[in-house]
Order: sequence, then C-alpha cells, then structure tokens
Amino acid sequence: MKSVVDLSRAIAADPTSARARLEEFTSTRTFPILEGDTATFFFWDGKHTEAVQLVHWVFGLESQQTFERIPGTDAFWLAIELPHGARVEYKFKVTRGHRSGWFRDPHNPLKAYDPFGSNSVCPMPGYVDPRWTEPDEGCRQGRIETFELDSAAFGDRRTVTVYLPSEHRPNKAYPLLVVHDGSDYLRYTALKAVLDNLIGRHEVIPLIVAMVDGGNRNEEFGANPKHPAWIVDELLPALEARYKLLPGPQNRGIMGASFGGVASLWTAWSRPGVFGRLMLQSGSFAFTDVGRHDRGPLWDPVVAFVNELRQKPGKLGGRDLRIYMSCGQFESLIYYNRSLQPLLRGANLDVRYTEAPDGHNWICWRDRLREGLTWLFPGYLWMVYD
Repeated sequence: MKSVVDLSRAIAADPTSARARLEEFTSTRTFPILEGDTATFFFWDGKHTEAVQLVHWVFGLESQQTFERIPGTDAFWLAIELPHGARVEYKFKVTRGHRSGWFRDPHNPLKAYDPFGSNSVCPMPGYVDPRWTEPDEGCRQGRIETFELDSAAFGDRRTVTVYLPSEHRPNKAYPLLVVHDGSDYLRYTALKAVLDNLIGRHEVIPLIVAMVDGGNRNEEFGANPKHPAWIVDELLPALEARYKLLPGPQNRGIMGASFGGVASLWTAWSRPGVFGRLMLQSGSFAFTDVGRHDRGPLWDPVVAFVNELRQKPGKLGGRDLRIYMSCGQFESLIYYNRSLQPLLRGANLDVRYTEAPDGHNWICWRDRLREGLTWLFPGYLWMVYD
C-alpha cells in the first residue's frame, strides 16, 4: 500500500507526469503488491474507467469490494489483509459508462483454470505450488486407458477413464480408487502427474484409479438413489472383470469434491462395507437443525441425506473405515464440514480433517491430494508423525 500512496503523492505533485509514472509503476512491479499480510490490488489500462471492484470468493468478506481512485487518473487500488499462506482467486469488475464486465487482472500473469474459465490468483507469502504436482522425470509414468460401459441405472453409455501405475501387471492385484469428476481432476489438479510422483516415490501404494463423470452432474451426484447402483452394481463388476483388484473394503476407495464429495459419502452410506477409504474434498454437506435450508430444490435430497447421516453416522462402518476430509477456510461450506467431522469421530470412525486458507476451487483440492492419498493408501516409505 505504501508504494501506491507514494505514487499518488507524486502524481498530485506533478499531474503532467501521471501517465509516465503509471507506465513505470505497472512495468516494474509484480501484482498484487504483497507487503506482509496486506495485498494491494491495482488496476490501470490507460482507458477511461469509472469504477473498479474486486470480485473474489472469500466467504466472510464482501464479495465485491470497491477500489479507490488515484486522484486525477483512471488508476484504482485496493488494499486488504489476508492470512499468511493464503491463496485467493479473483477478477476485476470494471465499469465504463453504462457497461461493466469481469476481467482477469491485466498486470498479473498468475492464472487458475476451472470448467467455467480462468481467474487471476493472489498467493500470499507462505504459499507455494507443491513440487509433487509437476511432472518428474525421475518417476516412471503410469498410463491412461478408457472403456465404454452401459449404465442401466441411468439409461446411457458412459466413458470410464482408468489410470494404471507404471508397474502394473495383469496378474498382480491392486487397490482401487474411484474418482468422481475424473476428467476435471485430470485437467485441473494434474492428477496423473500427482499419482506418478507419489507412487514413484513410494509415498502411495501402487493402485488403479477409475475416473467417472456425471451426466446431469449435480442432480446425479446430489444423493441420487440411482448413483450407488451405477457405482456398486455396474462400475465395480466391470472393473473387476477387466483388472485384478485386491478384495476387501480396506482396498476400495472413493473420492470427490463439492457435490462429488456428496456422491462419494452417499455411495458409501448407501452400500456400507463396499468402500473403506473415503476422500471428501469441500463436500457440499448441507443440513438443517430447524426449519428449511435456503439453497434451492437441487439441495433437497442432499439435506435429507446429511440430516439422516447425522442421526446414524455409525451406519458407514467401523474403525476399519478411513475418511479424509478437507475444506477451504474461505468457502461457505466450511461450517458444514467443521460440524460433520467431529460427529463422524464420535461414531468411532477414523477421520482426518484438514483446512486450508483457500477457497472452493481445484487448486485447493489439488494441494490436499498428497496428504489425503498418503493417509488412505500409504506407500512403503511413507511415515506420518502426529
């Protein structure tokens, strides 16, 4: 913030130098400007601008915060405090005349992608991209293959994408992990590189990973009674026919994020004893204590399921069941996840829960993969110190 204040004072002292100073300012700095726990966002593109707002996804802060104009210019700035190690995705809402639009920060090259496009990224001091998410020439690569499968439960034909570890041999049995939103995990979390690295370093035991996507995703994943039939009665037998899999729930995992987390927990709840390893990332576990929820009819079956789960958490299984839960501190779902994990522990379930200063996004979920996978499927060299 100090550098922007100094810039403003210099322009006020010599208004004729405004454009030159702004050009020099934007070309010699990295944006946002990070000073301790303060992030200063800055916008100037040389065009007439009437207003700028910061659009972010930090639950608890006003979702659109208005920038301050540097007097006599079309440059705008905003300083906010964020936790050490935080990571925030954002856009600028820029108003010109009677029109406004959302744009990435033109002075920030850092971007994050999701199915809806991309956002600019503000990584606060203390945050670093994990090295284990990048391809490592020292780790042998697994391979990806696909097959088609008819689903009687949903009345359609589906593509199943399967990751096979580099050491895969047809006559050797492996654990299985089923991943909801598999295409998005591959695209936005670098899941294949993560698996190659963690298995190659013996942090995760070699396993077969089956990745599936939903048709009408939210309706299918939102505690739909057809979904466990698809996963357990159709997908699992097809995988067992094609690959040699280790028996027992301790060798069967299922995971997903957001509504994919609901689909994972719902499947394990509906068919207890099938999956003994669950990874639930930012699960949309909405519930009610009194009255109705305010999230719309899509959430009705989810709320009904979680309300029932809270009454009978022991239905999921015993101490041989492991659950890894993670959630971003900046998302509205944090309350539900914080409330659910002690309830599951109280039912003598083995739960590990992690929060991160991030939001409801794919990079937040990517960054938790190592902790979750190494705990659910620990490799020969993985050690955990509690």
